[in-house]
Amino acid sequence: MDPVTALRRIAFLLERSQAATYRVKAFRTAAAAVDAMAAGEAADRVAAKSLERVPGIGPRTAEVIREALAGEAPGYLDRLEAEAAAEPPAEGGQDLFARLTGDCHLHSDWSDGGSPIEEMGRTAMELGHAWAVLTDHSPRLTVARGLSPERLREQLEVVARLNEEWAPFRLLTGIECDILPDGSLDQENELLERLDVVVVSVHSKLRMDPAPMTRRLEAAVRHPQANVLGHCTGRLLDGRGRPESRFDADRVFAACAEAGTAVEINCRPERRDPPLRLLRTAVAAGTLFAIDTDAHAPGQLDWQRSGCARAEECGVTADRVVTAWSAERLLEWAG
Repeated sequence: MDPVTALRRIAFLLERSQAATYRVKAFRTAAAAVDAMAAGEAADRVAAKSLERVPGIGPRTAEVIREALAGEAPGYLDRLEAEAAAEPPAEGGQDLFARLTGDCHLHSDWSDGGSPIEEMGRTAMELGHAWAVLTDHSPRLTVARGLSPERLREQLEVVARLNEEWAPFRLLTGIECDILPDGSLDQENELLERLDVVVVSVHSKLRMDPAPMTRRLEAAVRHPQANVLGHCTGRLLDGRGRPESRFDADRVFAACAEAGTAVEINCRPERRDPPLRLLRTAVAAGTLFAIDTDAHAPGQLDWQRSGCARAEECGVTADRVVTAWSAERLLEWAG
């Protein structure tokens, strides 16, 4: 096994299980160090017992490299693969999952993601996606290093260059744009018009009273550039948790249906948003849906299956799922 492939696969599986960031970083850093070596250098260093002198390679990662170069399956990788295989599969959603073509919500290290744009796009391709939308945060979410207009313009140029190399896979331009308290969006309209897909989400004042929160969400989903309503209740299920934002779901989802704005089925394990009762309300309202990972690391791009199971349980049909559409159909809808 190629040691770079082994190290990247370990990082992927660690991210998928939400392991500590420092553990993931060790394997991705070691993969980059080996990838930068001249042909045969890693094997020469193994023979000379100097592998761990390379910056970024420690005892655990060196062991993986030695085993891979010896033609063995690294033991640590085998253990992680066995743990992943032993996880109980999501019940249902297999048919819908098989029809997915992309993901409308993922982050890179330009905002609060843990990996470069290149790594996120490459992993989406490896998972079989035909397209994915890069949606780093907007400016006012400073805790997540939200992109100023200037940085977003720079990112558009980076994505354009990558798409020249990656065809036929397409990395679509996008943003996770904060919904401000008055329902306006946190980015210049001129820039929003240039983006392929705009996800709109609430990240502040989540405990606003129901009436103003309803008006806030209605205004946002009716914005001409809004395409997807992200994690609509803002709830968090892990640790200390966070309660759902309160709003009139009938009115908000009716506005989504009228405006053609998709409701996100967020697949992050700590979100699983919207809750099933609200997902059924959105189905009844006639909305479209986007089954998204909200991935902040490459391994998290493999989280869509659970969202498909929840969608199927609530009666979501594939024709209403924009993440099962071709890039061309998605762009026609979003435009």
